[in-house]
Amino acid sequence: MNVLVFLIPISLFLGGLGLGAFFWFIKSQQFDDPQGDAERILTTDYDDHPRPD
Repeated sequence: MNVLVFLIPISLFLGGLGLGAFFWFIKSQQFDDPQGDAERILTTDYDDHPRPD
């Protein structure tokens, strides 16, 4: 039971860190590309291989 004294605060800290990172990504518009998603879903071209450099 003594280990819970350490594990609960660590898990709450890591959860808060992940939640903070998620909100930071949303605020910095990392997930905003609605036009690109709309175009990608309608195309029949599939890019299975990486582009040659």
